[in-house]
Amino acid sequence: MKVLFMCTHNSCRSILSEALFNHLAPKGTEAISSGSFPSGRVNRRALQTLEIAGIPTTDLSSKASDTFEGSPPDIVITVCDRAAGEACPIFFGPALKAHWGLADPSETSGTEAEITAAFESTLAKIRERVSAFLALPLKTMGADQLKAELSRIGTL
Repeated sequence: MKVLFMCTHNSCRSILSEALFNHLAPKGTEAISSGSFPSGRVNRRALQTLEIAGIPTTDLSSKASDTFEGSPPDIVITVCDRAAGEACPIFFGPALKAHWGLADPSETSGTEAEITAAFESTLAKIRERVSAFLALPLKTMGADQLKAELSRIGTL
C-alpha cells in the first residue's frame, strides 16, 4: 500500500507525515509526499523536529505530484487547508482521498520555544492520526469503510 501525503508546498506538514508514517508503518506499507506547488526545499525546522524525535530524514525532498505519475498511490491524504479543495491529478485514478488538515507550524511566530512547541505539537497530532490509521484492520475493510475511517481520523 502506498499513501501520498499532499500539501501545497511539500516542505513541512506533508514531509513530517511522510517521515513519521514510514517510521511507524509495517513492511509493505509506505508513504510518499508531494506538493501542488512544491517549494523545492524541505523546511529546516521540520527536519530538526524529526531528527530530535529519532525519525530518519534521509531522502526527504519537496516534489511535485507528477513525480508519481507512473506509480500512483492507493490513498491520497491532504494535510493543509489550501490543498483540501484541490483536485488530485487525474493520474491518481481511483485512489481513496481524505483530508487531515493541520495548522502550519512554519507560520508560527514568537520565541524559539513557542516555534519549537508548534512543530512538536504538529508532529504529535500526525503521530496520533498515523497510529490510528495503522491500527485499522486494513485487510478486512472495504473501500467505503476505509474512506469513512480516514475521514474520522482526520478529525482526531
